[in-house]
Formats: sequence, structure tokens, C-alpha cells
Amino acid sequence: MSQLQRNSASADFSGESRIGLDAIDVFSTCPQSTTGDPKSYRQRVIEVARWSERIGCRGILVYTDNSLADPWLVSQIILEHTATLAPLVAVQPIYMHPYTAAKKVATLGFLYGRRVYLNMLAGGFRNDLSALGDDTPHDERYARTVEYTTIIRQLLESPAGVSFEGKYYRIHNLKMSPQLPPSLQPGILISGSSDAGMTAAHAIGATAIKYPLPPNEERGVEKNVGVPCGVRVGIVARSSAEQAWRAALERFPETREGQLTHHLAMKVSDSDWHKQLSSHAAAVDDDNPYWLGPFHNYQTFCPYLVGCYERVAREIASYVGLGYRTFILDIPPSEEELEHTAIVFRKALESLKG
Repeated sequence: MSQLQRNSASADFSGESRIGLDAIDVFSTCPQSTTGDPKSYRQRVIEVARWSERIGCRGILVYTDNSLADPWLVSQIILEHTATLAPLVAVQPIYMHPYTAAKKVATLGFLYGRRVYLNMLAGGFRNDLSALGDDTPHDERYARTVEYTTIIRQLLESPAGVSFEGKYYRIHNLKMSPQLPPSLQPGILISGSSDAGMTAAHAIGATAIKYPLPPNEERGVEKNVGVPCGVRVGIVARSSAEQAWRAALERFPETREGQLTHHLAMKVSDSDWHKQLSSHAAAVDDDNPYWLGPFHNYQTFCPYLVGCYERVAREIASYVGLGYRTFILDIPPSEEELEHTAIVFRKALESLKG
């Protein structure tokens, strides 16, 4: 693809995202700090954030776990080097008090006049939590996250003092300063792959995110579910399916080491979505864009759609038709790859309008 073609694809998608994408949010994902040397990592974050903003993404997911750089500090870099892109900050309740998380949101709003999103976690890898002395069972962690998020919301939305008495947290007449304007209140996302996750999404008014099945197997958003829903999915698309699969297999080669690591990771995870995806095969099928090869080789944590622009666009349109309005993409390896993805969304939106 020429530079002119790349610019055209990017500009077209950017225009659609600001005019015709009001009901759909697309997030990219920030690189992880474990995948590069410290000197180059900061620049890589800036590059990916700018690419994401250029094609019209609403925001960018910033991961957190025990092995990664602090997502709040990474998000500050993103805010300083973009104009509209919103960091989607992964928030693990065990790491800090809800007042501290709320204070960070309020301070970023005060300093930059920008909105952030919060990806509320309950934690899936028991080893990370055990290292922090936390042995709370899976469903109780979601209940704890509900209290945690409720306190954050109340502190950011109320100019008066907030009091809260729960099982996990207690505050009394606590006020937030600086105050956050209503227009900068954070969007909230949470995993909706389990019953506990969906219950939590209802309780805190969050967008429930799933790792989807193929569109022909996916039940979609149930009627009267009461919360917005979205999916996390990677995309490799080209002008032909053959080109797309060649690029996908070069990027995500099958390795015995990766398969063993995936198997070990599943043993220490109590995440429902890990189990759901692991039950599906990872085989390459030119007639089926849905692919779990990268997941089964421990190269990423989401299903991929691989194929020509038109076919992958039909799959994306199918997810939209099933009621999903938020899409969280995988980490883009290059600007060109992200622009291929932009073409897919542009074609999907055109088909929905038609």
C-alpha cells in the first residue's frame, strides 16, 4: 500500500468515526512494557497512540499486571502526545484505594482537560493476586470491584462529601478535589464473560466486554440486558484472503513453547473467558475468518478475524448486528496494519448504512 493510499484510508475512517460512528467506540491497545527496552518503549507508546488517533479510535487500552509499567504514568504520556485519544486505563482494585484511583482521574482531567476511561479488573491470574496476599474468590472479587467503582463514581460526580459503608470499603464524608467536570466523567468498562461480570456491569453501569465466539455461534446481546456491550478482537485484513493469512501466520507463528506456556497459564487462571476460548480449536481455515492461533500460542489474549477486507468487514458488521457497540483491538504492530483495520471498519459501516 502506498503512502497516498494509507493516508486516504486513514482519513476516510477518521471522518466516519467522527460523523457516522457515534454509536460505536473503537479502542486500540497500547504496547506492553515487557516487549521492548526502556529507552525505546516510551517512543513506541507515543507512536501507537498517534496512529490510533489518526485513524479515529476513541481511545487506547493500557494494560496492567504485576509485570508491567504503571498504566497511569503510561496514560499520562499518551495524553501529552495526542489531542483527542482517551486512555482506557486498566484498574486493579488490589493495587490502590478507590480514592487514589479517583484522585488520578480528577487530576488528569484538571491538568489536561481530557476524559479517560477505566477498565475495571477483578483479576484472572491467581499468581499475581497471591503474590499480593489476596486470595479472594473469583465472584467475590467482582463484588469488591463493584464497591470500588461505586466509590470512584460517587467521589467524581458529587461535589459534597461522600460516605460509603460496604463489605470491602468504608469512607466517611470524603470529598474529591480538584472536582471533575461532568463532561470529563470516565467511561467504565468491565469483563462481561461471566455471570459475576455481567452482574457487576449492571451494578456500576459499565460496558460489558466479551471475547466473542464466531458470529454464527455468538448469541449476541440478549434483549433487555440493560448495559452496553462490546467485544475484544484482533484483525488481520488485506485485499485478498491469501495475503491476509500469509501476514497473520508470519506475525503469529505456531510454536511448541507458546503452546506449553498457554497450557500452564490456563492452569493458574480462574477466568471464564480463558476457559471459553481454550475450548475452541486454533486451526487455520481460509473459509472461516475466526482464528484462535495467537491465543493458543500465548501470543495474545483475543480471537482474530483474518481475511479479505470485505469478508472481515461482514464479520464486524455481524457483531454490530448482534448488539455489540464497542470494539477493543489488539496491539498494532505497525501503522500500516492499523490502517488495514481502518479499511475494514469503514467497509463494515458502509454496509450497515446501506
